[in-house]
Amino acid sequence: VQLQASGGGLVQAGGSLSISCTISSPTYNFRAMGWFRQAPGKEREFVAAVRRDGGYTYYADSVKGRFTISRDNAKRTLSLQMNSLRPEDTAVYYCAAGTGTILSMIRSKDGYNYWGQGTQVTVSS
Repeated sequence: VQLQASGGGLVQAGGSLSISCTISSPTYNFRAMGWFRQAPGKEREFVAAVRRDGGYTYYADSVKGRFTISRDNAKRTLSLQMNSLRPEDTAVYYCAAGTGTILSMIRSKDGYNYWGQGTQVTVSS
């Protein structure tokens, strides 16, 4: 299974950016798919996730109301629409997929067994 993230770039504070992740395997194989991010000198942190069953979405408090996660099963893609970006959103963003992710682990790195290579998002002030 391969995950390929794309769409990162440089944007001014208050702007918008959309990043995507293409998956080599059908998305129905994964109980959950998500986005994490890692800023320099910091731990990788949860951003957003979507469950296969029911399509329920989950967000970190820091991005709730600004970011929207979506999955397109036909195109095998996972997307993250980011609005009202802030300088503190600057990080490398990683897509992840989990074949056996349980609900209690959906916000944890350990809940996912496949990862993309990351895409840089930089928000200037």
